[in-house]
Amino acid sequence: MRGAVMHAPGDVRVEDRPDPTIIEPTDAIIRLSATCICGSDLWPYRGIEALDGATPMGHEYCGIVEEVGSAVTTIRPGQFVVGSFWASDGTCEICRAGYQSACTHRTLMGTIGTQAEYARIPLADGTLVATREVPSADLVPHHLAASDVLGTGWFAAVAAEVGPGKTVAVVGDGAVGLMGVLAARQLGAERIIAMSRHEDRQKLALDLGATDIVTERGDDGVERVMELTRGLGAHSVIEAVGTQEAMLQAIRSCRPGGHVGFVGLTHEATIGGMDLFMSLVHLHGGPAPVRRFLPQHLDLIADGTIEPGKVFDLTLPLERAADGYTAMDERRAIKTLLTV
Repeated sequence: MRGAVMHAPGDVRVEDRPDPTIIEPTDAIIRLSATCICGSDLWPYRGIEALDGATPMGHEYCGIVEEVGSAVTTIRPGQFVVGSFWASDGTCEICRAGYQSACTHRTLMGTIGTQAEYARIPLADGTLVATREVPSADLVPHHLAASDVLGTGWFAAVAAEVGPGKTVAVVGDGAVGLMGVLAARQLGAERIIAMSRHEDRQKLALDLGATDIVTERGDDGVERVMELTRGLGAHSVIEAVGTQEAMLQAIRSCRPGGHVGFVGLTHEATIGGMDLFMSLVHLHGGPAPVRRFLPQHLDLIADGTIEPGKVFDLTLPLERAADGYTAMDERRAIKTLLTV
């Protein structure tokens, strides 16, 4: 099969990879309908995260089941399925508590690489969710978004205790931040402040439900949020970047007693003890348990209630994956969908 492999920072090639096979009886093999490039894929692309040699890329996926292992009982060949970027068994105590991304038997799909024509999905019963029927081509991007960014933005909103009557600030205007805006609207927030310096992303944020745009960053951004909230700060803040500046901006934009949901993949972000102590805010976040939300999200997509695939503003064939990485690295694209 063909698949994307990163050989070094800035060096992505689509090349022949071995076809996946059933290894464990709990595995499934899917033929991908679409895959995509994640903002987190840019960390190794930019040399910030080390590579251990040539690395198959990708952890977001949807497609048709081709084969299942002998122990798989809940899905069958021919179904269209979506799965989380963490494979999880769905039965351990942590999964049952709703934190499938910390499953005691979890597998990170990025170690398998789903920017490819086919993929092996471990723990298929606990990881994959089948749609009501095979979706039309125009719905595939929305289902693909549910594999990661939709559930990640949604988890950030849930972790931030977003709800009716609340003011929400969203730090980060990438795909996850934009899905945080969508989630906040669906969860009933009264006011949604999207923090963005990019006009195209501002327009999409407003389309997804934002009520206010703040273009400033850092302390200036915090000051603007305070101006918009009578000096109190937001009830809920979504942090969707993972940098030091973004984390501090999120905490300082939150009112005492408020909640920060952080899902940005953190690299060397630290919080000073006094910053945290004096903030009086709740912090909750980490790798999103996307599988918790998948059944609900697939229903919302099928009913036409949400259209998360709007975050894909560049579509390329898999063979041009390298161009998709370049476009995202240069901020010419929010998120790249790769057709297979």
